[in-house]
Amino acid sequence: MEQRNFTTSLKRQRVLRTAYHAFQLMGCDPMLGLKAIAGIPKFLRDMRSYSEVGTDAHFPLKLKNLFPVLSDYRSQAGELRGHYFHQDLWAARKVVKSGVREHVDVGSRIDGFVAHLLTVMPITVIDIRPLKSTVEGLSFIQADATTLAGISDQSVTSLSSLHAVEHFGLGRYGDDVDPSGWFKGMRSLARILSPGGCLYLSVPVGRERLEFNGQRVFSPSTVLNALEDLSLVSFSAVDDLGELRSDCEPADMADAQYACGLFEFRRPVQQAS
Repeated sequence: MEQRNFTTSLKRQRVLRTAYHAFQLMGCDPMLGLKAIAGIPKFLRDMRSYSEVGTDAHFPLKLKNLFPVLSDYRSQAGELRGHYFHQDLWAARKVVKSGVREHVDVGSRIDGFVAHLLTVMPITVIDIRPLKSTVEGLSFIQADATTLAGISDQSVTSLSSLHAVEHFGLGRYGDDVDPSGWFKGMRSLARILSPGGCLYLSVPVGRERLEFNGQRVFSPSTVLNALEDLSLVSFSAVDDLGELRSDCEPADMADAQYACGLFEFRRPVQQAS
């Protein structure tokens, strides 16, 4: 009975998550809407208080200039959880600790991990989408990440791809539709990694599935098999609750709903060609 209830609960969570994501794709976040409605009474009370206390000559209260923000008062000072917060910090710390002086990234967030690392070293970013930048230390190559054509074999010592490979070949970002895009992308990352070089890779992990055209969720074993010629140095994960689980086992995330696997790989030195 307990197993049946657990299975039913998981199915209900999946249906709700799918429905919630569908609303988000249409530009509507139901949770934000509910929080905003709940904040209207406080907004009206605060507006009345501002008028009753007395106005500032520089900033008088005018109805035509109202800009209601209705839920921030319930928020914390910031978010110290979730896939992107933990993965960006995890990877940046790993790269800096390694002592390298330059880094190559494929498809990761520019305003997250890349920005973190730019404070200490130059970065070359590769993405299929265009990027106009005059940011010091940031070099950009527009290229198909499934092939990384033009990047020589075993030429990159420090390499990352965070929350990107799961999208390859789904057409979401203007790339060609290719069901094997994820595998080709992983093999291209392995191809350009130098002997002794490190690859920092993150992808969604858990119950393996395709959520077209948004992403794939990988079984951890699928990632390990695709990169079997590389050595796994460490594995951590951001679990279903958005919390970091450092130095756990890949198999621990096999039954997750939507976790984030943080894989640190190294190409063995003896594989030099």
